[in-house]
Amino acid sequence: MNQRVLAERARRAIPGGVNSGQRNVPGLSDLVIAHAEGARFRDADGKEYLDFHAAFGPPLLGHNDPDVNAAVAEAGNGADLCGVGVTEGEVELAETLAELVPSVERVLLTSTGSEATFHALRVARAATGRRLVVKFQGCYHGWHDSVSLNVISSAEKVGGRDPISTGILPEVLEATLVLPFNSSQAVRQAFADHGADIAAVIVEPVPHNVGCLLPEQEFLRTLREECTKAGSVLVFDEVITGFRHHLGGWQAISGVTPDLTTMGKAIANGYPVGALGGRADLMDLFSSRPGGPAFFAGTYNGHPAVVAAALATLRKLRAEPVHAHVFALGERIRSGLTEVFDSLGIPALVTGYGSVFVGYFMTGPARTYDDLLRNDANMFIGYRRRLLDHGIFELPLNLKRSHVSYAHTDADVDRLLEAAAVAARQAGGEVQDLAAASTMGGAVR
Repeated sequence: MNQRVLAERARRAIPGGVNSGQRNVPGLSDLVIAHAEGARFRDADGKEYLDFHAAFGPPLLGHNDPDVNAAVAEAGNGADLCGVGVTEGEVELAETLAELVPSVERVLLTSTGSEATFHALRVARAATGRRLVVKFQGCYHGWHDSVSLNVISSAEKVGGRDPISTGILPEVLEATLVLPFNSSQAVRQAFADHGADIAAVIVEPVPHNVGCLLPEQEFLRTLREECTKAGSVLVFDEVITGFRHHLGGWQAISGVTPDLTTMGKAIANGYPVGALGGRADLMDLFSSRPGGPAFFAGTYNGHPAVVAAALATLRKLRAEPVHAHVFALGERIRSGLTEVFDSLGIPALVTGYGSVFVGYFMTGPARTYDDLLRNDANMFIGYRRRLLDHGIFELPLNLKRSHVSYAHTDADVDRLLEAAAVAARQAGGEVQDLAAASTMGGAVR
């Protein structure tokens, strides 16, 4: 069926026509996905895109990986969802996560990363009897109320509370302290002022929800030291960094071990599974253990199909040179894009880590969220919209990162770099025209 017709049907039946807020992208409101495989997807009109968005990062192996799909199909021949007891697959997955991730002694499975972060903060409050949670500007930890603030904020809202949604009780937001990322001084001051009432500090060790701010080692060590001194719970939200950057997550890279870790996305190559793991004394507070005071439940937790997907994904990540491949391609992209933008005289900072890359249209550095306020959002979005003309998909929303998968090839990188030169030149011209029209007082739409 015609893509536009399908999109219109979607808008009549689904608010906005999509099932997640950031899937409704200006200029792509009629996009209907028909097929995905490897490093590509195709829309309902038959147009194919080389995909560097990768659904915000889960398909590290590539779309519809045959080994993962085979494991899911095989699981369908055994137990399905029975909602009682445990399956062998759940046991094996929990044991595997505990083996791989330094902080993990016990594991509970969820259906999403948001659920995992929600339960992490709930159990931290249960363990400490305290009220306050600390998060950082630019970090995203899911949809629940206590962390739904200060992700991508405008300049005038940085430093205050900036909720991403209406409908949140003010007293919930007031129990969250927002600090600047990479500021050890701000962390020490917050603990000096509020340490006796801080239940938890939650952080993306790399804030990938605003592209890529790489953490300073002193900052991560300060989080660990202050939480230890105050008796607060340190939570690493590794929903993005876990498994994509290292099988042990960023904590294995940095050597800084949190008390709790949330996981998701690349754990199952796109199948809907999240996990919360950490210290046994904290995890044993959940009601999954009889007598545990922190309620924990979920009908779909540990569904056999998604458990099979996670086990197959982790087996492949351990057995094949996945990280070596995607890291090499990621480095080629970052260095290649830097050369492209330099050759065109376009101010840009290309950064990232491993298989993640992002090109900010600004000069460096990119250390804190405040630095990202210099990014030229019109150029950032315009460049990515022009990439679409070349069949290359990087999400055309400000500050969003891009990803390499095991299915991408050197030829795919060559194609991206060739298209980038044309798209950046076109977008640069459009931004200049827009600025000129604005200066002359012209009507700009």
